[in-house]
Amino acid sequence: MFRIVLSTIAAAAVAGSLAYPVVAQSVAGSYLAGRQAALRSDYNEAARYYTQALARDPQNVELIESSTLSLLSLGEIGKAYPLARQLAEKNASSQVARIVITAALAREEDYAALLAQEDDKSGIGPWVDGLVKAWAHMGQGDVSTALAAFDTLSEQPGMRGFVMYHKALALASVGDFEGAEAIFSSDQAGTAGQTRRGVVAHAEVLAQLDRREDAVTLIREAFGNGTDPELDGLITALENGDEVSYSHVRNARQGIAEVFFTFGAVLKSEDAGDYYVLLYTRVARYLRPTHIDALLLTAGLLEALGQYDLAIEEYRDVPDQDPAFHAAELGRADALRRSGKVDQAIEVLEQLARTHNQLAVVHSTLGDVLRRQEKFAEAIEAYDRAVERVPDNRRARWVLFYSRGIAHERSGNDAASEADFRAALSINPEQPQVLNYLGYSMVEQKRNLDEALDMIERAVAASPDSGYIVDSLGWVLFRLGRYEEAVGQMERAVELIPVDPVVNDHLGDVYWAVGRYREAEFQWRRALSFIDPEDTDGEADPERIRRKLDVGLDQVLEEEGAAPLGASQDI
Repeated sequence: MFRIVLSTIAAAAVAGSLAYPVVAQSVAGSYLAGRQAALRSDYNEAARYYTQALARDPQNVELIESSTLSLLSLGEIGKAYPLARQLAEKNASSQVARIVITAALAREEDYAALLAQEDDKSGIGPWVDGLVKAWAHMGQGDVSTALAAFDTLSEQPGMRGFVMYHKALALASVGDFEGAEAIFSSDQAGTAGQTRRGVVAHAEVLAQLDRREDAVTLIREAFGNGTDPELDGLITALENGDEVSYSHVRNARQGIAEVFFTFGAVLKSEDAGDYYVLLYTRVARYLRPTHIDALLLTAGLLEALGQYDLAIEEYRDVPDQDPAFHAAELGRADALRRSGKVDQAIEVLEQLARTHNQLAVVHSTLGDVLRRQEKFAEAIEAYDRAVERVPDNRRARWVLFYSRGIAHERSGNDAASEADFRAALSINPEQPQVLNYLGYSMVEQKRNLDEALDMIERAVAASPDSGYIVDSLGWVLFRLGRYEEAVGQMERAVELIPVDPVVNDHLGDVYWAVGRYREAEFQWRRALSFIDPEDTDGEADPERIRRKLDVGLDQVLEEEGAAPLGASQDI
């Protein structure tokens, strides 16, 4: 559907076998170092090494394309353009070069040059190329030819919805709001018209037609209670009679930016690979720096690729007065946390909690980070604030009760923990994670085992492929003395999560209980091999496992003062 021939990516697989840093002292050394960096998605390093190699061999087509690709990945399209022109002049068939050249021409609003580009195998793809040219006609002021181009392109199988969405945007950009509304209201825009951006564009069109109530209804039907500051602001403006302008796509350059964003979002939804999506969102951002949705998608892609510093740079570009500022700061905090800068992440979230105090998601996110840092009292306070800001009728409240319940349980307040878990279940009775956590907690506390079994069986029914939940079922059967039944469940849990030390330890205990001592010892040794020696907070106790290997489970239970195997453990 979307083909991008990236020889560098394939070649990088070879470089991936090199486990040592490459010293770039020659063309080959720089090239290999660049390929290794590309494999790691380290685009700064890739661009640096490829540039070094290119300085030594400036006519090498593969080096030119690799450098172009790295610069495009960084969003440095202005720097990539001269290299892309070189590829074009060498008649090299490069889709990377075509993307860069198209972006540069659109940025300069050179629509004649865009229309003059050949529709050949070096194109980006027939749909992207076709939409870019339709918008280029709009840029030249030839609206009738542009609309005819949209109509012709819409006849291609699978394309109608996306093309008609862009046709609606094109009509709105020249003030034909009636024509745009006709497309939106007839559902010709397809799934593109049902996205968040599509709904906002439609609402803005309705506002221009003085159909404000219809615009509000459209937003509320599309998002229900799941609005955000930008949508809330739009609803307020519509209801109060404030000015609501059409801002979605105002000209051809913004229209071409929207083409790249639209297809980037399509690639993302089709799981085509974060790297490929990044190329499209970089162009959208280059053509329209204020395209916040493209910015947030770009930052998220960089974060997923492990390029946290680049992601943080993107998030920082959102102005503090923008309605999406809180989303960007939440993203920046997550990138900081994932890069190991947890204290900085907490600082960002605490500041956001002060400036956006009314948003429950800010407090709940802060609570999640604090809980991971085992700052349970502070996490509980953050969850308290989040719960206060979510209306009682919101189904999403169960997540807050569940998260706060975990924090209470980890801090040793079992009564408060159970109250929160039961509050979560009162909202979402069959939620498997809550059922499992509460059921497992009761198993570990050796109480209410029959109720715990019922909860965990319901959790397994709802989530049969969750190894941790299946492990819980096997463990409660073990606690109840139903050892033969426990074996099958624990073996299934190990199949689902084979390298988890706790699950392997549990299977060892179950094997011991049914007299399979040699297999029990094997599982305990496996459990020990999976324990991270630096993880001092893990649930698996290596000293206890070693003691079981020395004297057996029966002796360990006796030393602990626990009920022996075969006795009722529901105490």
